[in-house]
Amino acid sequence: MLIQRLCTLNDLEQIERLALASPVGITSLPADRERLSAIIEGTEAAMDEGVVFTGDERYFFVLEDVDSGRLVGCSSIISAAGFSQPFHTFRNEMFVHASRELGLHNRIHVLSLCHDLTGHSLLTGFYLDPDWRSLDALRLNACGRLLFAASHPQRFADSIAVEISGISDEEGNSPFWDGVCRHFLDIDYTEVERLGSTLGRSVLAELLPGYPLYVPMLPDSAQEVIGQVRPASQEVYDILMEEGFESENYIDIFDGGPVVQAHTAELTTVRCSQVATVQIGEPLPATGTWLMANERVREFRACLHPLQWAPGAPVVLDPMLAQLLKVTDGDSLRLIGGA
Repeated sequence: MLIQRLCTLNDLEQIERLALASPVGITSLPADRERLSAIIEGTEAAMDEGVVFTGDERYFFVLEDVDSGRLVGCSSIISAAGFSQPFHTFRNEMFVHASRELGLHNRIHVLSLCHDLTGHSLLTGFYLDPDWRSLDALRLNACGRLLFAASHPQRFADSIAVEISGISDEEGNSPFWDGVCRHFLDIDYTEVERLGSTLGRSVLAELLPGYPLYVPMLPDSAQEVIGQVRPASQEVYDILMEEGFESENYIDIFDGGPVVQAHTAELTTVRCSQVATVQIGEPLPATGTWLMANERVREFRACLHPLQWAPGAPVVLDPMLAQLLKVTDGDSLRLIGGA
């Protein structure tokens, strides 16, 4: 059984293993022990119960197989993207060129470097061990953290964004990077992602042009991948679209993948999840699978589990599941039906 929880420094070695296995493009999961230690320490500091507003807090969640104690996945929420440096994206937009004398009216697709999403909360650092890949594991890793956001809205911004990995090949080459950004920063895509994970992406974004890029003038190879999702990320992307994210307006500055955004309160898991009182006992036969989490901070736990429950009634858990979720009689549990 898989449980999602917030990380501790005891997880460093296993998180480093996940980071080393993660593909190029996940700059928020650096394969560097010092950087990972700083991320974990930041999470432990963010667990302070006194946090009542958004700042530079980062909540790093891990997915643990409770039978073996092995970590098989991870994901994060950054309270406010760009808190210390602007959060850059390319804005997808249309420019209109018109001539009344010639009777011409053209709409032209352009990419404009911007930091419109600075201040949004950011879902990031998603990785799942391929040996554990299933729809349930993907959903728990992607959406369990949204139950945390639903229980602690004061810690997050009103709007939330996610960078989705764009197209790159097995050697780490990105058609978008090679066709667009490499003209301004002549290094390989793999190296720019490494630098982005250590120096911060804003440092590199400052080298990109501040004026609009006319998409029809870009190489076909770059145009074809604008807003496209890496095949390995498609299932996660689909889960996020079901949550209510929108994908038309922004793309990643390095690989051209979609950067999706939404109002936090309108996400399905946040809007539709309900709170029930826990009752320890013998559960009735399950009628569905539920994504559920306690409402704690430091001892946050989430899982997907078969259950019989109706809104307005107590949720009956057997003692073992209650122990895994760190709840007891009278505690509250936040739930939403499984897909």
